[in-house]
This record gives sequence, structure tokens and C-alpha cells, in this order.
Amino acid sequence: MADFYCEYCGWKTTSVKLLTGANCQRHPDGASNGKHKLYEGSEKSQYTCKYCGWKANSISTLTGSSCPRHPKGGSKGKHAPAL
Repeated sequence: MADFYCEYCGWKTTSVKLLTGANCQRHPDGASNGKHKLYEGSEKSQYTCKYCGWKANSISTLTGSSCPRHPKGGSKGKHAPAL
């Protein structure tokens, strides 16, 4: 069975329906102001931020901290995984 991840927070589930139907605590519009977004990249041993190149062992770790090169401004948004 395949695993699916949220691009915003790294939440893992075996159902796309369950993933995209639940609120995300790290949604860009604010906690619980939007649904989880399906990460469409492949499962990896390390994930890289598409804005600054920082690497982490999980999407959850990557998206848990602010990005100094975020498009909204330095530290005004979280790291985002590259595909």
C-alpha cells in the first residue's frame, strides 16, 4: 500500500481522500484555514527546500521551520519541499 504526504506539514496517510479532506495545521493561510495538500514528489531519504536548498530527513522536519529565502520575505514562510 502506498503512502501519501502533505506538502505543507508532512502528515502521512494511505489515503489521498483522507489527506486532502482534513485541515492542515501548517497551511499557508494559517492553522486549520485550509486542507492538506498532496505532495506529488517521490519518497526520498532527504528532502530539499525549493527556495533555499536546506535539507531534512522528512517533510515534517523541513516544513517545521522558517525559510530565510521564502518568496513572502525572509522568515515569513516555511521551507517547501522540491519535487
